[in-house]
Amino acid sequence: MSAILRKRNPVASCFGSLAVCCCLLAGTYPAQAAMPRPNIILMMADDLGWGDTGYNGHPVLKTPHLDQMAKEGLRFDRFYAAAPVCSPTRGSCLTGRHPYRYGILSANVGHLLPEELCLAEVLKAHGYITGHFGKWHLGTLTKTIKDSNRGGPKGARHFSPPWLNGFDVCFSTEAKVPTWNPMIDPKSGKPYGTYYWQQDGQRVRDNLDGDDSRVIMDRVIPFVQSAIRKEKPFFAVIWFHTPHKPCVAGPDYRKLYAAHSEEEQHYFGCITAMDEQIGRLRKTLSDAGAAGNTMIWFASDNGPENKAKPGSAGPFRGRKRDLYEGGIRVPGILIWPDKLKPRVVRIPCCSSDYFPTILDLLDIRLQKHPEPIDGISLKPLLFGSMDRRPSPIAFEFAGKLALNDNRYKLIRPGRAADFELYDIVADPGEKKNLAADKPNVLEAMKQQLLDWRKSCQRSAAGKDYSP
Repeated sequence: MSAILRKRNPVASCFGSLAVCCCLLAGTYPAQAAMPRPNIILMMADDLGWGDTGYNGHPVLKTPHLDQMAKEGLRFDRFYAAAPVCSPTRGSCLTGRHPYRYGILSANVGHLLPEELCLAEVLKAHGYITGHFGKWHLGTLTKTIKDSNRGGPKGARHFSPPWLNGFDVCFSTEAKVPTWNPMIDPKSGKPYGTYYWQQDGQRVRDNLDGDDSRVIMDRVIPFVQSAIRKEKPFFAVIWFHTPHKPCVAGPDYRKLYAAHSEEEQHYFGCITAMDEQIGRLRKTLSDAGAAGNTMIWFASDNGPENKAKPGSAGPFRGRKRDLYEGGIRVPGILIWPDKLKPRVVRIPCCSSDYFPTILDLLDIRLQKHPEPIDGISLKPLLFGSMDRRPSPIAFEFAGKLALNDNRYKLIRPGRAADFELYDIVADPGEKKNLAADKPNVLEAMKQQLLDWRKSCQRSAAGKDYSP
């Protein structure tokens, strides 16, 4: 049996028998079962900057549905992607662990390892129907034909599709596609070379024209409606490609921004198109009477691409690939109408927090799991008893390091650079380096960061996994 087929570690055979799984996963949703289990949706945009939404003050962009979510739910003003590029952040969402622990160091590097426990596997073992839709970017999806960046025989060692990581239903690409007519290269008119794949390992060939966010949502809606009809809780991961390059908007969306440059028309237009599909999903839930007990998380995987417009990091320094705020501070929203009242959250939170938070909310206790977990449970924050983060958020990427605490942020912006220190509350733009003024704070945070880094190195050597 191949290593990939042995992926069912540590929940090895639980998909055939929940009883087998219970020896590893304690706390099937509590016996106070009168309370229905919530549906869970993780939505993520691709390269959407902190400033690329109406509710965060963009002067042009139309994002009415995201704006409404920010009004109705929790608006996280200090929400961080676990990395300043896409693949590592995606891994953090599903494992709660920093991807340097299991080899996803950047985009198109590594894959979700068989030994890691994916959130979909846990929820599936507890009765959830699970689905992944959109960009996967945590491994290749085929071993037989050339696909995307690494798919095919040459990349077979990185074969780790969502359907081998706990997802029942899939409509997934390995990596990016154009945001309009996703199968066609917008410059040449030839096939783009990245395909959509479904859970049986077959390519999807129909309904692939027009806006890519609509193409994705056309698969999400039936999945959601089917689960509701069956009275089964569902877990849906919806990872849009928007507004990652090739960034293309359809004619009607470009017209909304006719007064702007062609590049801006495409960028703004595809974001508005994505926002429209988010509204479509919310209407589907409302029409089915399921909106109240569905938690929807929304974020971006990192800051905006390029060193100039049209993507906006808002008032923050840096962009994608930077560990300054503009590269990692992203839009963050959570709505759960039956449980949470609207408010603004200024405590730092992170994509690694999804895993422990969701398990805590469902009262699931793992008896066997790769440790350490880098995220924390936000359950105390959601219900009003957390006024500061109990542990800082650590980052590493391409020789850059950072540690982000409630007030101070330590950063080494490059391998040869000195450590810098910022009061991120008083100086969110990271303009005044306090390293010389507060040496004690700097040294304490530096030691904490280096200790964390050593922990990641032990994890990368396989020390977290049981035989």
